[in-house]
Amino acid sequence: MSASNTTPTTPGKRQRIVSVRTRIVATITLVAALGFLAVGVTLYVVEHGKILAQIDERLEANLESARFIVEQGAVTNGTTEPWPSATAALEAVVQRMSPDDNTGAAGIVNGRAALVPGVPLDVDLLVAPGFIDHIDATISDQPRRGTYAEEGVTWRYVGIPITLAGSPAPETVVFTMVYDVSAELEEINELAVLYLVTAGIVLVLTAGAAWVVAGRLLRPLRQMRRTAERISARSLSERLPVHGRDDVSELAGTMNAMLDRLDAAMDSQRQLVSDVGHELKTPMTIVRGYLEVMDTTDPADVRDTQNLAIDELDRMAQLVQDLASSARLHGPAPISPVATDASDLLHQIIRKAEGIDGATVTAGPIADVVFPVDPARITQALLQLAQNGVTHGGGELIIGSTVRDDTVHLWVRDHGRGVPPEARDTIFERFQRSDAGGSGLGLNIVDVIARAHGGSAGVADPPSGSGAVFYLSLPRLASATAPAERTPGHGVDSHRR
Repeated sequence: MSASNTTPTTPGKRQRIVSVRTRIVATITLVAALGFLAVGVTLYVVEHGKILAQIDERLEANLESARFIVEQGAVTNGTTEPWPSATAALEAVVQRMSPDDNTGAAGIVNGRAALVPGVPLDVDLLVAPGFIDHIDATISDQPRRGTYAEEGVTWRYVGIPITLAGSPAPETVVFTMVYDVSAELEEINELAVLYLVTAGIVLVLTAGAAWVVAGRLLRPLRQMRRTAERISARSLSERLPVHGRDDVSELAGTMNAMLDRLDAAMDSQRQLVSDVGHELKTPMTIVRGYLEVMDTTDPADVRDTQNLAIDELDRMAQLVQDLASSARLHGPAPISPVATDASDLLHQIIRKAEGIDGATVTAGPIADVVFPVDPARITQALLQLAQNGVTHGGGELIIGSTVRDDTVHLWVRDHGRGVPPEARDTIFERFQRSDAGGSGLGLNIVDVIARAHGGSAGVADPPSGSGAVFYLSLPRLASATAPAERTPGHGVDSHRR
């Protein structure tokens, strides 16, 4: 038998939690840092390329200037004459070169730096002795541009050979000019460091601002958490404060609405438990009382007590069955509506109602309409109304249906004493019943079925005569909703057959 690799969690030990506030601030700071980095790298690369391009442009300008000076010749008293020697031409080029920041220049004669400008320049070519040898070895009869990156320097250079045929030796000399690339880039490097420092400061300020703003925005959520921790099944009265008109305030309102529903559900559950206990206590007390005083030696008394106990047990069984039916109607899918012909459905219900003991059923006006309902549930509701009419209305019933606007009315009329106006708002509530007995759940089940279809149940006076008209008002179009508890004082629409 192998041991499990799962490490048990120590009871009461909470895992390390990273708060939403911290994650928001970290995300904002990271995104800002990436943005600064992308902008900084892009600017650095662009400026780096521009600086290198400018160095090459300046070297090219000095190359053209050197060619012009050599081709022009020596100027004496306003007249031009050929250069007496290549060295003289080189001396003129060195003297007339345009000095610039981070530049150096020299005239090379016979492989050594023989001529330098008369003004001090930023770059001394002699600090890298190998450079002169490099130029002398690589220059032929054409100018050459390149990069020298040895001896601790990085120079971009141009080497210009100056050759005069018939010139005293040497016939060929070299003018070279360099730009210190590292020094040229030093300025942008300093700007890059300044940019990084500034970006760091901005990131710190951004993180601080994000921390404050996130804290203020998440404060209602923390209040929700603390409120949720305080709320229990015994205390559902506390509600969340709603401030502002944003997503968080909408969430607080939604949470309050959920707490209202939970509170109502808990009240309904407690009321149900109380009502069930009360309803079961009466028959149990009756049965116990009769059993305690029953004369076991008297067969007639035993038989009467047996019949009474069976009757009370039947009543308790009916109560349990009605409670189960009501619970199913409060489930996630209480009905399964389908397109149903109202005329066919009513005729089937009338035939079934005729089988109720004591019922005399007459068909009233029946609407010819197709509407979305659960036929089984509608049959259950109308047969319950029919049974109610037999129990309380004498058994002479009329069942029919009418259509008004977008509403289908299914109704059952009895010829009993009717329902007093003051009782019509409560007659469909759970465990509300008359002196005739019953579980007190029948009309409540009818009301729940109507609400599950998106409609309502009610009771009204008939147009003439005695009795009452119990009806279901159902929409012709699909609008089924989850059933809700009927609240006391819920009015009913006046209905006339």
